[in-house]
Amino acid sequence: MSVEQVAIQTRDGLCPTQVVTPDGAGPWPAVILYMDAGGIRPAMVDMARQLAAGGYLVLLPDLFYRYGPYAPFVPAEVFKGDFRAILGPLMATTDNVKAAADTGALLAHLDTRGDVTGRKVGAVGFCMGGRMALTAAATHPDRFAAAASFHGGHLATDEATSPHRLAPQLRAELYIAAAENDGSYPPAMAARLEGALSAAGIRYGAETYPAQHGWMMPDFPVYDRAAAARGWTALLGLFDRTLRRDG
Repeated sequence: MSVEQVAIQTRDGLCPTQVVTPDGAGPWPAVILYMDAGGIRPAMVDMARQLAAGGYLVLLPDLFYRYGPYAPFVPAEVFKGDFRAILGPLMATTDNVKAAADTGALLAHLDTRGDVTGRKVGAVGFCMGGRMALTAAATHPDRFAAAASFHGGHLATDEATSPHRLAPQLRAELYIAAAENDGSYPPAMAARLEGALSAAGIRYGAETYPAQHGWMMPDFPVYDRAAAARGWTALLGLFDRTLRRDG
């Protein structure tokens, strides 16, 4: 498996991006992985590797590039203190709209590569990245065949940039994986999102896992191995049926 470091020019600067490719010559369908608020760190790269092992070229952009350099965070240590004080300044440098704009540059990079098959790509986001993945898919509807959110929060709020407002623009098939007792995505919010998707005629699956917010992240204290395995199976199934047929 190969991990390539590239700097992708966006309208706001250079976005450090890791491109992870499976073994072999390719080409492969492409997937963009939207990080959580913990930023780029070894566990996130390992998740990109796991996705690539399924037969996908994976872009893992550092969406905190507007902040500047930062040392990799160790979530177990961050959660011992005021994690909002630690991660808040980095999170303030990006949002759904900025991530969707960055996605345009990421897609342009994919278009230059000879190891990518098909024009349609997939998106998956974790925590903060969940709403970014949905927003990106709606902002570039002709490019995304599938998008998934795992324990994503604030997916249907009163904010102008709430992802559920973009449901009529979507063309991708979605998978929404929620956590139990998640204050950032309570049942009423889930119902609001699903209502918007149904009204727009979007094909989607939605499940609530018997796990805590962040269960997919292998370096989180709440990591749940069994639930994560189930999540990976669902994610690869989504991409296999939506991206394999495009190439």
